Amino acid sequence: NGVDVLTAVIHLHIRLYPAAGSEGVDPGPSPIAVDPSELIWGGASFLVFLVLFRYYLYPRLRKGMDDRYNGIRADHENADAERSAARSEIAEYEAQIASVKAEAAVRVDAARQQLEVERQERIDALNVQLAERRSAAQADNEAAKAAVRDQIHSAVADVAGRAGELATGRRPDDSVVARVVDEVMAR
Repeated sequence: NGVDVLTAVIHLHIRLYPAAGSEGVDPGPSPIAVDPSELIWGGASFLVFLVLFRYYLYPRLRKGMDDRYNGIRADHENADAERSAARSEIAEYEAQIASVKAEAAVRVDAARQQLEVERQERIDALNVQLAERRSAAQADNEAAKAAVRDQIHSAVADVAGRAGELATGRRPDDSVVARVVDEVMAR
């Protein structure tokens, strides 16, 4: 087992390398034991560093940390104040936009109503003009019809009289032809 092997190695080492003190050789400084002068120098430098750190470095470090913390806190407060100011400006801007939109809607509605009134007035005026023109055209048409009617009546009467004359061999009475033509044209 492992303990027997370790014991054998130690015994072998002792036999091969006898103790240094038995031959009169100086063993040198011990790697484990601390030299008193090193202990004094190490303790003194620690105390100097402790005093330097406690009275000079730590207050500066603490002051820097406090300044940074206060600066960050001030920046946060400024940011909060600016954010609140921006929100109030946005609310004011939105209120202005809403009032402008409402005013624009009122103006557009008023303009739309005005345009509707003007459009209706123009339509009514055009309807009156069209009615006047229509009645004038109808009157002209009736006058033209009347003027042409007499010409057509006399032409039809001539043709009917001549047709009757050709069919019967004698000319029918003009009053009879006029009456028949009047009846036919009245239809």
